[in-house]
Amino acid sequence: MSIPQQGGGPIESRDQLAAYLAAGEKPRDAWRIGTEHEKFGYCKDKRLPLPYEGACSIKAMLTGLQERFGWSPVLEQGNIIGLERDGANVSLEPGGQLELSGAPLETIHQTCDEVNQHLAEVKTVADEIGAGFIGLGAAPIWTQDQMPMMPKGRYRLMTDYMDRVGTLGKQMMYRTCTVQVNLDFASEPDMVQKLRVALSLQPVATALFANSPFLDGKPNGMKSWRAHIWQNLDDARTGMLPFVFEDGFGYDAWVDYVLDVPMYFVYRDGRYIDALGQSFRDFLQGRLPALPGEIPTLSDWADHLTTVFPEARVKKFIEMRGADGGPWRRLCALPALWVGLTYDQEALDAAWDLVKGWDHETREGLRRAAGKHALAGEAGGIRLHDLAREVLAIAEQGLKNRRREGAGGLVPDETHFLNALRESVDTGKVPADELLDRYHGDWHGDLSKIYGEYSY
Repeated sequence: MSIPQQGGGPIESRDQLAAYLAAGEKPRDAWRIGTEHEKFGYCKDKRLPLPYEGACSIKAMLTGLQERFGWSPVLEQGNIIGLERDGANVSLEPGGQLELSGAPLETIHQTCDEVNQHLAEVKTVADEIGAGFIGLGAAPIWTQDQMPMMPKGRYRLMTDYMDRVGTLGKQMMYRTCTVQVNLDFASEPDMVQKLRVALSLQPVATALFANSPFLDGKPNGMKSWRAHIWQNLDDARTGMLPFVFEDGFGYDAWVDYVLDVPMYFVYRDGRYIDALGQSFRDFLQGRLPALPGEIPTLSDWADHLTTVFPEARVKKFIEMRGADGGPWRRLCALPALWVGLTYDQEALDAAWDLVKGWDHETREGLRRAAGKHALAGEAGGIRLHDLAREVLAIAEQGLKNRRREGAGGLVPDETHFLNALRESVDTGKVPADELLDRYHGDWHGDLSKIYGEYSY
């Protein structure tokens, strides 16, 4: 999850909220790719999640990365809770999931190099302290009670709030991992087209990257339990957002949506102040109960934007949020998929032509089918396997049109990063299917084998 935002003066006009989003507009030659991925850490001796403190711990991991590889620490109340280096940062999810938020990069070749370097650094430190890391969409065996809580004030507040609004919120916070990519837009119309395509096709990403078929040590009936959680969490801040497809949608409509989402907190002087359930609209009027008489700053608005969790999200860029965490090849495949679909206008237009006739029921039906059945799902007469084949063809052409070379010109474009997804479309099997085959096959129901065979 996001780290606290910094800077920005007081908000004196509602117009500043939309202007904040519009400030993210960039010309095409300045578009960048920011890839984020989370992974579960565990102590190899007992195969239990990393606690925050101790010889084999999150703190030892962060300190080791800082000392060995030149990262700068991020502190909260004296605790190391993240790292920064060269435009990238390492942060913690509530249950200690380690997240790399990559630097904004020009090509997927660079993104994959960044992922490789990060995982090599993590493995170096992890081996020294007896830890391992694994890429999955949900913790396969650990119970909720076994998950630690990281020392971040934001997470204490959110944990309390999740108990009020549903039954799966804490599972989302403590027992899931994702991979996502953050992409730029050139203008308000470009943002609108990209967001509509992003929301419509997140079910394809969910299906192709489904990688969480286990919970509490056994199959859970879903190919992506993580997707199931998001489908049954907090209706005020999740979902497929039908208003995005209405005539006239733009920055102002997104502002209205976010203003109606109940607040979590306000960050002041290194502390998270409880504003659970309070209104940012009241905050704009100086009537926030948590800070009576104060008006928000742009950094408060930036923080509040990070507390909405739809399938795709607008800040000063667009976040693609539908995929489970997973193996190395898919950490590079996700940005390849979305860059191919959205960073070439021919491909973006083709993707929009594919989905523009759908209604909300079709989009929502595909979303739910993807979580349960992955590529075997269907809704509204659309088979996800067939849809994924069409989407992948569009993305591949988009990457060819980009013509971003790698390996000093030896690799002509970025299309080979889609290979893992092509294999899934060819076979009809995604990572969750492979895991279930192993579980029911040569593992003979012994899920502990997943650590030895699927860790990084």
